[in-house]
Order: sequence, then structure tokens, then C-alpha cells
Amino acid sequence: MLGFSTKSDKARAEFEGLVAPWLDALYGGALRLTRNERDAEDLVQDSVMRAYRFFDKFERGTNFRAWLFKILTNTFINGYRRQVKERSLGDESERQSVEAQFFSADTTEQAQNPEDFMIQRVMSEDVLKAIDTLPIDFRMVVILADLQEFSYKEIAEILDVPVGTVMSRLFRGRRQLEAVLRKREQIEEAPLVDLNAYRERKKLA
Repeated sequence: MLGFSTKSDKARAEFEGLVAPWLDALYGGALRLTRNERDAEDLVQDSVMRAYRFFDKFERGTNFRAWLFKILTNTFINGYRRQVKERSLGDESERQSVEAQFFSADTTEQAQNPEDFMIQRVMSEDVLKAIDTLPIDFRMVVILADLQEFSYKEIAEILDVPVGTVMSRLFRGRRQLEAVLRKREQIEEAPLVDLNAYRERKKLA
């Protein structure tokens, strides 16, 4: 199915049976990371081939989906992230500076408890586009938590960071996401300006 030519037929069949249900989810995550269909396809292919190569390292009975996503995110970070020229946010002071530019007091108050901010299960195109605008460190945890529904603990294991870091990034990522969506709603609701009528009034003035 996936072009594998090594390992025993039994191991190959086992791997293909385990990976097949998650290919669409992997592609969805890859697309949100790379923001490019061709790169997403390549990322999934590379990640699946890497997973197959190291399939003997997978501990049977553990979370296979989380293991796949760990490989996907590591593959992205090690290669595709450079290709799309993403840059992580720096230290804590830089994060705070970014927040100051994006968030109003109302947004901050509404997002005090990250658990209260739940993204709809069926993502609209606007939400997906807004996710694409997030800095990569925040985008990864939002993808894993809100699109793929991994737990904090699972995300921490996938990204190899402390649970507290996951919670912090998810909190900030959701706040930025909400700010982007609020801004888009304000733009869409703004009244249209009739430029022709404006020009006519200028002539009569």
C-alpha cells in the first residue's frame, strides 16, 4: 500500500493496519503545520516511512496515534520547518510583547481559564485560516489539542516538553486565535463605504 519493501510480510501488514486509520488525521495535521498541500503530502509520506523504519521500536499496547504524531512533528521540526522558514517565538519577554500587541482587556478576561475556550469540533475555513496565522510553537499545540484532541500529557510526550509548557502555549495560542477571529469578525461586520457617493459629496462641498 505505502511502498514498503523491508521487514517481514507480517510486520508490514501489522503496520499498515495500524497506520491506515490515521492517514487523514496525519495529513490534516501536516497541512496545518506546512500550510501547503504538496509539503503536507511529502511530510506525511516521510513521516510514515520513518515510522515504518522504526516500527520495531514501537511499544505494543501504547498509543500508536500519539507515536505517529510525535514522528510527524519531529520530522517537521527537523526539516520542513526550515523549508517554510518558520521561526519560533523567543523567550518569555518576547511572548509577553507579542501578547500586548494582540489582546484587549476583554479578550484577556474571557480567556482566563483555557478550558472554557473550546473550539468547535467542526472547524470552519475561517478558524483553520486563523490557526495558520499562529506562531509555530503555539500552532502545534493548538493543532494537537483542538484538532486532534490529544491530552496535555500526550502533547507533552509528542513535543518532548513539560506539561506546564503545553498548557502555557495552548493558553496563549487560543488567546491569539480568538483575537484573530474577533478581528476578522469586526472587519466583516464593518459597513461598506460607497466611494462613488463620497466623491459626489466632495464635488458638491
